[in-house]
Amino acid sequence: MTKYDVIVAGAGAMGMSAGYFLAKEGKKVLMIDAFDPPHTSGSHHGDTRIMRHANGEGIQYVPLALRSQEIWNYLQAQTNDPIFMKTGVISFGLPDSKFVDHALEGAQKYNIEHEYFEDGPSFHDRWADLQFEDKIHGVYEPHAGILFPENIIRTFKRLALDEGAELKVHEPVEEITILDQSVLIKTNKKAYTADQVIVAAGAYNNKLFAQMDLNIKLEPSRRTIGWFDADETHYGADVFPGFFGETHHGVYYGFPSVLGTGVKIGKFYDIGNVEPEYMETVFNGYSHDEKDLRDFLNEHMPNATGNLNKGAVCMFTNTSDEDFVIDKHPQHDHVVLAAGFSGHGFKHSAAIGEILAQLAIKGESEIDISAFSAKREALNYLFSEKGPSHF
Repeated sequence: MTKYDVIVAGAGAMGMSAGYFLAKEGKKVLMIDAFDPPHTSGSHHGDTRIMRHANGEGIQYVPLALRSQEIWNYLQAQTNDPIFMKTGVISFGLPDSKFVDHALEGAQKYNIEHEYFEDGPSFHDRWADLQFEDKIHGVYEPHAGILFPENIIRTFKRLALDEGAELKVHEPVEEITILDQSVLIKTNKKAYTADQVIVAAGAYNNKLFAQMDLNIKLEPSRRTIGWFDADETHYGADVFPGFFGETHHGVYYGFPSVLGTGVKIGKFYDIGNVEPEYMETVFNGYSHDEKDLRDFLNEHMPNATGNLNKGAVCMFTNTSDEDFVIDKHPQHDHVVLAAGFSGHGFKHSAAIGEILAQLAIKGESEIDISAFSAKREALNYLFSEKGPSHF
């Protein structure tokens, strides 16, 4: 049996990035995935992701975003496929929004160029087709933009394989056995052994964590997105920004139309606590899928309510406090954990992959990850049915 330095269980956004950084450092790496990344059975599909730097989720995320942007710029030089597009991004919320407060704090502390908009009409003055109620306020980052996740996965994959990493696809990891100084990984096809393992299996982490005596509850949930015909002169990527935030009707995020694909709108909450194998993965599988998105457009972007070009369902997986887990196993230093990234994790995935590699190689990371400890008290609480409280 071939023994590896590191096995990466789950080769999605975080795992593929980690595999590349490990292989680049000369490690013998095996990445294993239940599908063939990029794919539509996890959380990295959907054409685009928002790249914000001044994170409303908390100032602890800003160093991850800034380092990831450096890596995205490097990655762009390695491919002809688009990796990042600068469109500007708005982070907005209601008057008591901690999300906006945190975005302002991060922008100011890290000298991120930004503009503050004090009310809804001030947004409308800048973008005539954006209609927010008076109480909405927010932060605009002109140098933020859009990521192309499938292109990123493909590029990391190519670079990792070029550096000597191996990849096994369509092999779900079924069992992880932690030995004193190694690990034994069993898939549906074969067994593998390594000195270390990085567990980054997204929604499938729940089962693997349970095998490793980890009491970290992860909640998979269902989210919906749709692409709608819109006037390109108003909503094209060269004139309209991405956005993320809260109105009285809930939390939504959106993208300008990229290459005529239509305005993309997503609802941040739909149906929670659904294991992957039982999740309704067909858009309009529920009667509210398209309606929820159109309701937002009708009220806030009425000139972007054209025909539905495409709809999709995305699977989110979050911790109880919605902060990430990036840490070593509390009892086993040769087991590295990566979990709970859905919602805003992809933008950080380049830096997180680098950090996971550093944890495996050096035992510590160059960026402070203490906020993402697997041992933090908040992980003992049940996930709130009302969603997170940071907006």
